[in-house]
Amino acid sequence: MNASRSSRGEHLVNADRGFARGEGWLSRLVAPGFRRVLDQIDRGLGEGRLEVVLPSGKQRVLGGRAPGPSAQVRLDTWRPLVRLLSGSVGWYRAWALGEWSSPDPVALFELFTRNRATLGEVGRARGAARWLNRKMHALRRNDREGARRNIAAHYDLGNDFYAPWLDASMAYSSAVFAEPISAAEPIEEAQRRKVRLLLDRLALKPGDRLLEIGCGWGGLMEIAARDYGARVTGITLSTEQKVYAEKRLTDAGLADQCEIRLVDYRDVTGPFKAVASVEMVEAVGEEYWPAYLKSIARNLVPGGRAAIQLISIDDAVFDGYAANADFIQTYIFPGGMLISETRFAAIGEKAGLRWEDRRGYGFHYAETLRRWRERFDAALAEGGMPADIDAKFADLWRYYLMYCEGGFRGGGIDVAQVTLIKP
Repeated sequence: MNASRSSRGEHLVNADRGFARGEGWLSRLVAPGFRRVLDQIDRGLGEGRLEVVLPSGKQRVLGGRAPGPSAQVRLDTWRPLVRLLSGSVGWYRAWALGEWSSPDPVALFELFTRNRATLGEVGRARGAARWLNRKMHALRRNDREGARRNIAAHYDLGNDFYAPWLDASMAYSSAVFAEPISAAEPIEEAQRRKVRLLLDRLALKPGDRLLEIGCGWGGLMEIAARDYGARVTGITLSTEQKVYAEKRLTDAGLADQCEIRLVDYRDVTGPFKAVASVEMVEAVGEEYWPAYLKSIARNLVPGGRAAIQLISIDDAVFDGYAANADFIQTYIFPGGMLISETRFAAIGEKAGLRWEDRRGYGFHYAETLRRWRERFDAALAEGGMPADIDAKFADLWRYYLMYCEGGFRGGGIDVAQVTLIKP
């Protein structure tokens, strides 16, 4: 894994451009006393405990008043608490610079997510840092031009980057495991179950026209065409995914049943009997939720059904989340926004779509992310990653996988399948 002059993913590693990550004089000027920050965290940990090794070497235990996740963190300097003023962006920056460490960062993220309500604004940017984060995030809005740019920033990192750590189906979304979840079940089997659970919501018959919004690498299209007899149109903004999916469907002998268009969801035309969309709506942005849902309603025939798999954030903390640009939005998914299910469902109702049969699979996503991280680390160790993946980008990606896993384990975010019906 050699660093190169122009390393893959460099645009993500350097995405913050130094803004609001706790390094400026303003952040230092407004930083509260370090121990007051620890006191605030201590008061906010209603469940679980955090063992902190201070820069002096002394240990302090925060929380511990009720059962819950147990985590450890070592602060090599006080600087991470300064950077925490810029929220999860600054906390990641401190980790990347080696200013704090933990034997299990997933447990740390789970602990903070579990206590999201009582911790309040701890871990969220405030003051000037919040303003700067939001201003930068606003530059990545998902109008048609911005959406293409944002999708390319993440999904066009290269098929040779994703292939070593995703399973053979190239599914980049939560699997659904048999319950109780077992490490013995192959992820490929759980990914097929996820797709079939979603497609079964659509009551497809052979010959029905199905639209997939955000078709990824073509896994759902292949199953829908081969096993359900559907005629499938997939749309994407990723040129890398389009090339891969077209070859996949041709190799499977399904090219005559499937087509892939490089087109924005706002510009697709139907009609279709059914619509499927797997973890694409998080890339839309709150501003464009109405346009996304109107597109589904417009393209469905009367009586048609849409099945969506979406990632949502607890409604109780949505306003605080939406007022910031967090680590994921800054470094991983530019323009992204997790769903508030109550708001999203209400917009769907206005668009003429009835929300039905919501099923959550949050712990399944945590297990999926754990598997991906294991495969990612194995690919790195075995030399299976592209040569231009340098250490900084690899560390960023590992942190991202751990951060998300902790969020799902802590219950602050969830993944769900839901059916939308057009009367």
